[in-house]
Amino acid sequence: MNFPPPTERQARVIWLALTGLAVAALVALVVALIWGLGQVLRMLSPVLWPIAVAGVIAYLLDPVVDFIERKGASRPRAILCVFGLALVMVAAVFGSVVPQLINETRQLALRIPAYAARVEKRAEYWLSHPPEVVKRWLERESGAKETHGSVTAPNESAPEFPMNGASTAALGGTNTPSLLEGALSTERLQTATGWVAKALPKIGSWLFGQVGRVASWVSMLAGVALIPVYAFYFLLEKRGISSHWTDYLPVADSGFKNELVFVLNAINNYLITFFRGQVLVAICDGTLYGIGFLIIGLPYAVLIGVMAVFLTMIPYLGAIVTCFTALVIALVQFGDWLHPLLVLAVFGVVQALEALFISPRIMGGRVGLHPVTIIIAVMAGTTLLGGLLGGILAIPLTAALRVLMFRYVWKRPEREK
Repeated sequence: MNFPPPTERQARVIWLALTGLAVAALVALVVALIWGLGQVLRMLSPVLWPIAVAGVIAYLLDPVVDFIERKGASRPRAILCVFGLALVMVAAVFGSVVPQLINETRQLALRIPAYAARVEKRAEYWLSHPPEVVKRWLERESGAKETHGSVTAPNESAPEFPMNGASTAALGGTNTPSLLEGALSTERLQTATGWVAKALPKIGSWLFGQVGRVASWVSMLAGVALIPVYAFYFLLEKRGISSHWTDYLPVADSGFKNELVFVLNAINNYLITFFRGQVLVAICDGTLYGIGFLIIGLPYAVLIGVMAVFLTMIPYLGAIVTCFTALVIALVQFGDWLHPLLVLAVFGVVQALEALFISPRIMGGRVGLHPVTIIIAVMAGTTLLGGLLGGILAIPLTAALRVLMFRYVWKRPEREK
C-alpha cells in the first residue's frame, strides 16, 4: 500500500518532532553522564581525593620548584628543598595557630548549649515584645476576625459508666498460685527471648559500624600519608607528563587527535589557573577574616578564619557561610547591634579587597566566567556531584564546558566566515 508523500507542512512538523526527540535524547545522555560521574566520585572518593589534593599541591609548588631549578639545583633537590620549606612553614603555622584553634573549638563546643538557650530566650522576647508595626498589624487582624463572628464552645456531656463490685468481680476469675507463677515465668522467658532477638541485630550492626568506621579512618590516614608521595612524583615527572601524555591517548594521529589535544590543553590550563589561584585567594581571605574579627574583638576569630580558608575555596557560597556564622556568634555573644554591624563591615572590606586587588592579581580574570554563572555552577555542582568536592569541581567543569562551547558552538559562524 503506497502512502502519498507528506506535504511541506507535514514534513516540517516531522522534522521538528525528530529534532525535539534528538535534543531530549542528548539532554538525557548529559544528565545520565553527570549522574554517573557523581556516583563514580562517591565510590572512588577514598582513592581520588589524595590524588586531587596532591595535584593541587603540585600546581601550587611547581613555580617555586622551577625557580629553584633555574638557580642551578637539580629537580629532585629543588623538590626536596621546597618540601622542607613547606614543612617548616606548616610546622610554624601549626605551632602558632593550632593550639589557639583547639582552645577556641573546645570553648565553642562547651558554650553551644548556653548559646542555644540565649537564642531561645531572645526569640521568646521578640515574640512577646514584637515591634510596633507588627503589633498594630496583629491587633488589626484580630479585630477583623472578631467582627466576623464569635466562637462558642459546645456543651458536651461525658457519659458515665458506673461500676460496682459485682461487675468488676465478674470480669475476672480465680487462678491458683501455681498457674500464676507458671504464666509469669513463661511471660518472662518470652520477653527475654524477644529482647535478645531484637538486640542481636542491633549489636551486630553496631559492631559492623565500628569496624567500618575504623576502616574509614585507616583509609583516610593512608590517603593523607600518600599525598606527599603523589605530589613528589607529579613534580618530578612534570616534563615527562607534559611532553608525552599525548602518546597515551587511544587515538591515531589525525586531525581529530590534534583537536582533542588542543581542547584538553585548554581545559588543563583552566584547571591550573583555577586551583592555583583559588587556593591562594582562599588563604588570603581567611587570613584577612581572622585579622579583622580579632580587631573587632569577636570570639573564635582564629577558628572562623581557618574555617574561611576551606569554605572560600567555593566562591561566594563560602563567603556567605562565613559571614552568617560570624553574625550569629556576634548576636549571641554581645546581644547588641554594634558588633553585627562591625562583622558586616569586616566582611565588606575583605570582599572589596578581594574584588579590587587579590583576585585581579592572582586570578587575573583568566577563568572568564560571569559571577552569576559561577553561583549557578556551584549550586548545581553541590546538588549533582554532592558536598564540598562537587562545589569545588563545579567551576573547572563549567570552564571546560565553556571551552567546548566556544570551540564548537558559539564561535563556529565566525570561523566559517
